[in-house]
Amino acid sequence: MSAPGAVLARRPVGGGGDSGHPDPGRPGFGSLLAQIALVVICAGYTTGASLGWGSPELALFMGDFGLSAAALTAAVSCFLYGRAHRGSARPAWLLFAFSSFMASAGNAVWGWYEVVLRTEVPDSSIADLFFLLFAPPAIVGLLVLAKKPVTRAGWVCLALDAWLIGGSLLTLSWSLALARTAHFQNEPVAQAALSLAYPLLDIVLVSMVLVLHFRRSQANRSATNTAIAALALTVLCDALFTSPLLRENYASGQLLDAGWFAGSLLLAYAPWGVRRVPDAAATARGQWLHSRPVAGSLAALTPYLAAAVCTLGILYNVVEGRRVDRVVVLTGCTVVLALVVRQGIMLLDNIALTHELAQKENHFRSLVQGSSDVIMIAAPTGILRYVSPAASGVYGRDAEELIGSELAALIHPEDLGAVVHEVRRFLAVSPAEEPTTRIECRFRSGRGDWLNVESTVNRHQGGLIFNSRDVTERVRLQAQLQHNAEHDPLTDLPNRALFTRRVRQALSGRRASDPGTAVLFIDLDGFKGVNDSLGHQAGDDLLVQAARRLHDSVRAGDTAARLGGDEFAALILGDGGRDQAARQKQVQEIADRLRLTLSRPYRVDGGNEVRVAASIGVAFAEPGIGAGDLLRNADLAMYRAKAAGKDRVELYAPQMQAEVVRRTELAARLRTALHDGEFALLHQPVVDLATGRISAVSAQARWRSAQGILFTPAEYLRVTDDSERTAELGRWLLEEAVEQAAERAGIGHRAPVSIRLSTRRLLDRSLPLGSIESLLTRHGLPSGSLIVELADTDPRIPLDELEQRLVTLRRLGVRIALDGFGSGHVAINALRRLPVDILKLDRGLVEGVVESARLRKITRGVLRIADELGMQTVAEGVDVPEQVVALRAMGCSHAQGMAFSGPLDEYRLRRALVRDEYPLPGAVPVQVGNRPPFRSNNETPVPPT
Repeated sequence: MSAPGAVLARRPVGGGGDSGHPDPGRPGFGSLLAQIALVVICAGYTTGASLGWGSPELALFMGDFGLSAAALTAAVSCFLYGRAHRGSARPAWLLFAFSSFMASAGNAVWGWYEVVLRTEVPDSSIADLFFLLFAPPAIVGLLVLAKKPVTRAGWVCLALDAWLIGGSLLTLSWSLALARTAHFQNEPVAQAALSLAYPLLDIVLVSMVLVLHFRRSQANRSATNTAIAALALTVLCDALFTSPLLRENYASGQLLDAGWFAGSLLLAYAPWGVRRVPDAAATARGQWLHSRPVAGSLAALTPYLAAAVCTLGILYNVVEGRRVDRVVVLTGCTVVLALVVRQGIMLLDNIALTHELAQKENHFRSLVQGSSDVIMIAAPTGILRYVSPAASGVYGRDAEELIGSELAALIHPEDLGAVVHEVRRFLAVSPAEEPTTRIECRFRSGRGDWLNVESTVNRHQGGLIFNSRDVTERVRLQAQLQHNAEHDPLTDLPNRALFTRRVRQALSGRRASDPGTAVLFIDLDGFKGVNDSLGHQAGDDLLVQAARRLHDSVRAGDTAARLGGDEFAALILGDGGRDQAARQKQVQEIADRLRLTLSRPYRVDGGNEVRVAASIGVAFAEPGIGAGDLLRNADLAMYRAKAAGKDRVELYAPQMQAEVVRRTELAARLRTALHDGEFALLHQPVVDLATGRISAVSAQARWRSAQGILFTPAEYLRVTDDSERTAELGRWLLEEAVEQAAERAGIGHRAPVSIRLSTRRLLDRSLPLGSIESLLTRHGLPSGSLIVELADTDPRIPLDELEQRLVTLRRLGVRIALDGFGSGHVAINALRRLPVDILKLDRGLVEGVVESARLRKITRGVLRIADELGMQTVAEGVDVPEQVVALRAMGCSHAQGMAFSGPLDEYRLRRALVRDEYPLPGAVPVQVGNRPPFRSNNETPVPPT
C-alpha cells in the first residue's frame, strides 16, 4: 500500500470522539448535578407516594399542591427560557409554559376542594377546564418545534401522518375503553363529553409526539427530546387516569401522581439542563442522524403501522364477540383512505425526485467533465478510482491512464511527506470543524516535468476527493515577485532588506559565536560627478559594472548587496577560527582588493572612460551584537573613511560612535538655538582697493552655544541635514541683516549689506518675492543697499526660473553677486545667463595667487572678463598684504579678508564705518614660493558680542 493509501485506510477519528475535542452535545458537570438532583427528587416523591406519605392528609397535600408546585416550576422555567432566548423555538417554550400553568392551576383547584374545603371534587368543576386547556398549547408547541415541510405535498403528508397515528390510536382506545365509557355509563351529556375529551386530547398529543419524533428540527435537539419525553410521560399518566377501572379507585397522593410530578420536573429541566449544540455541530449531527437507516425505516413504516393498529382494533371487537362499533369502522375507513392518499402522494413525489436526481446527476457530470480543474477520487487504499477528462489538458496524461495508479506515484518525493502529514491531520479533525483542506505539491506530468498543483481535498466514503488545478505560472510569478522584492532592480544584487536578513542569520545559529563575520560598507566617491557630467544613463551603467565586480570578488558563501544610490555592502562569513588578529588582517586585505577592483576605470555611455574611488568601512561581529548595530558600525567606519580623505579602508572603532553621538547632540541643540537667542550676526567689511574705504559689509551668522563654544556656518551646518532648520536660519539672517542695515542707514552709514543665499533657497516658495519687498519697505532700507550673493549654482536648478527671479529682485533695487566664481564650468554658464552685478572670486583663485604664476594668469583673465562685462569684482579670503598688492595690480576692485578685518559685531562695525578707511599696503615685491602664514575665515577668532 502506498504512503497516502496507508493514511487513507485509517478511519477518521473526527466522527468518533477520540480527536481530543470535547463533544459539544455532552452535558457538563453542572448539568450532571442537575440530572442527579432531578432523579433524587423524583425518586423521593415516588417513594413517598408508594408508601402513602405516612398520613392521608399529607398524601392529599402532596398529591394536589405538590403536583401544582411541580407544574408551576415547569411553567416558570419555560417562560424564563422563552424570554431570555430568541429564536424559532421561542414560541414553543412559551406555549409549554402556558400549558404547565394550566396544569398547575387545575391541581391547585383540586387541592382547594380536597385539602382546604375537605370535600370531594365535583364531577364537573373549574379544575376540569384547566386540565382541558393543558393539551392544546402543548400540541401547538410541538408543531412549532417540528421541522416545517417545504412543499405543499409535505404539509399534506404531515397532516395525513398525524391522522394515521391519531386514527389508529382512536380505533384501539375506542375498542378497549372509550366505547364502554360512551355507551354504558348513565352520565349526563356534559359529563360524557368531558370524559371523552381527556383521552381524545391525549390521543392528539401522542400523535404529535410520534410525528415530531421523525420530523423534529436539529436546533437544540437535546432540549426538544427532553420536552417530548416529559410530555409523553404526562400523556401516559393521563391515559392511565382516564381508564374507568383506575379512575374509580384513584385518590390523590397515589403512585400515579409520581408520573405527573416527574413529567413536570423533566419539562422544567428540559430547556436549561442540556448543553446546547453549536449550529455547525447540530447540522453535522443532524445529517448523521438523518442518515441512520433505523430512523428512516421507522419513518417509512409509520403508515403501515397505523393501518395495523386499526386492524387490531377491529379484530379485538370480533374476537370478543362484540358488534363492530360504527366509530371503529368509520375511523378505520378514514385511516385506510389516508394511507392510500399518502402512498399516492409519495409515489408522485418519488417519481419527481427520481427525475430531478437524474437531471442533477447529468448536470454535475457535465460540470465535472467540462471543468478545467482535474477532479480525482482516491480510494482508502490510495488508488485513484476516478479522474476527470481535464487531466489530459492539465497533466498531459489521459484520465484512463491515471485510473488505477497510486496517488503517491504522481507526487514529487520531496513533497510526499508534507502531503501525508496534511492528509493525516485533516482526517483527524471533525468534518464539522474542517470540511475541506488545501494541499499544494508538485505532480508529475506526461511530459516528464513537474507541475505545481494546488488541490482542494474533501472526504468521500473513507477516501478523498482532489479538486486540482495547475498553478505553475502563479508559483513562478510569486517567486519572481519575491525575487524582485528582495533584489535591486538595476544590479540584481540583494537589496537592504535581504542583506539585513542574511546578516541576522549569520549572527544566529551555529555562527552566533563566530567573531570572524564582518560587514563591509562601500561608497563610490565621485559617482555624483559622473551622474552630473555624463547623465544618469552613464551612472546606471557604472553601477551595474561595479555590482558585477563586487559580486565576482566575494566568495560563494558571502553576500554582495546594493543598499541604494552608490552604496554597496558585502557580508563576509567567518571561518570559525579564533585568531581575531589574523581574521581582521584577512578581511582588511579583502576590503583593499575590493577597493582596488572598484577603483579601476569604467567604460560607460558608449566608450567614455571614468574613474571613481571606493571608501570602505569594515565592522566585525561581536558577542550579542544585532544585525542593525553591526550595519550601523560598518556605516560609521565608511563615513570615517570618506572624512579621512576617501579611497581608503577604515575599521570600526568604538570612538566613532561617540563622535556620532556628539554630532547628534550638536544638531539637537542647533534646533533650539534660534529660539534661545544663541545666534549672533557679524559683518566683515568689503574694502575698495583703490581708496581703502568700506564699500559694503558681508553679513555672517555665528552660533555661540550655551557651553560658550563658537561655531562658524561651515561647522554647524555640517552636523544637520534639517532643511527646515536651515531655511529658518536663512530667514533669520535676512531679516536681521536688513533691520541692522536700516538702523545704520538711519544714522548715516549707508554701506550696502551683502547676504549669501543658495539658489535653492532663493527659489524656495517659502521665501516669495513679496516677502523681500515687504521686508525692505517695512525697514525703509534705501534702494541699492541690499546685495544678494548666489552661494551656489546647482546644475539641476532651472536657470530660466532663476533668471526671472533675479530680474524681479533687481527691479526692487537689489544687486546680484555671483559668489565662488572660478570654481568650475557651472559658474561660467551662470555668468552667461544670469543678470549679475558683482563677481566674487573664489577663495581658490586668491589663496595661491602670490606663489603660482599660472594661477595669477587665470585670475587676471577672470578679472578681465568681469571688467569687459562692466561688473565689480570682490576677492574673498584676502588675508595677507601680498595678496592685496597682487590683486590690485591685476585690476581687482574690492576685497575682504583678514588683511583688513575679520567679522565684527555691530559696535565695532560702526566704529569701523566712522573711521571708513583701511590702510592699503604699498608696492611689496611678490615672493614666489615663499608663502607667508595666514589663517582662513573659518578659523578667524571673533570678539565677543
